[in-house]
Amino acid sequence: MTNLLKAIINIKKRNNFDLSNIKTTSKNRANGMGEALEYFIKDSFCNSYDKTSEEKNILYNKEFSYLGNQNNPPDIIIKNNDAIEVKKIDGVKFSDLALNSSYPKSKLYSNSPMITSACKNCEKWTEKDIIYIIGHVDNDKLKVLSLVYGDCYAANKEIYERTSEKIKTEIKELDLDFSETKELGRINKVDPLGITYLRIRGMWGIQNPLKVYEEHMKINGNKFELFAIMRKSKYESFSKEDIKEFENTSGILINDIKIKNPDNPAKLIDTKLIVVRI
Repeated sequence: MTNLLKAIINIKKRNNFDLSNIKTTSKNRANGMGEALEYFIKDSFCNSYDKTSEEKNILYNKEFSYLGNQNNPPDIIIKNNDAIEVKKIDGVKFSDLALNSSYPKSKLYSNSPMITSACKNCEKWTEKDIIYIIGHVDNDKLKVLSLVYGDCYAANKEIYERTSEKIKTEIKELDLDFSETKELGRINKVDPLGITYLRIRGMWGIQNPLKVYEEHMKINGNKFELFAIMRKSKYESFSKEDIKEFENTSGILINDIKIKNPDNPAKLIDTKLIVVRI
């Protein structure tokens, strides 16, 4: 079965990072590039870059238990393995990531109201590690790829849920007709006829990993650069065979670093920094 280490090996062996040749369904160029990036990521995990559409679908079915949509995280779930959320940024810059109504996740939970029933039932699971994959695309070419596990990047879900609940509580105390929704809520009967309502949505965002870890993710202006950060314990959870192949693949740099714990910055956690430059 596939995993992040295998995907990085496949990317390292890849010499073509032009996304313009990847067929997409979107007629909008910006959305098309985002869709092309997702295909590139799926092909990286399946080593299916140059396969036909039919061959790709067979491999996707073999390796993935869920492929999502733009409105509900995650974008991909590897069978009996990690979840993946893919984000595209135009240009090599430190722009923040727009997460919309979904707060940052250290883990993905099957009881989350923000995921679909198809995602909840794609396999038997309650909790998954999640990888945030951010691709910087410049002139249709993938220039920088950051792959960061959620538990290195985001705080525990209670931190974000506490903020949402506090907002809801404050709104409920106002003299308004409030309804609970999957969003922050809804105010009903805003107008005299009682036919207008106001949806209250949270629009979450988070700093780019290139900014958060700028002392470790140093862009050198190569044709393509990849950075990955995961906890040391996660790295050691991969099979010995996969770790051996990974560490014997030329051109992959692996460093031990310490980063701030997202739940308590006073504490440092042992992590692995992986760097690939082409």
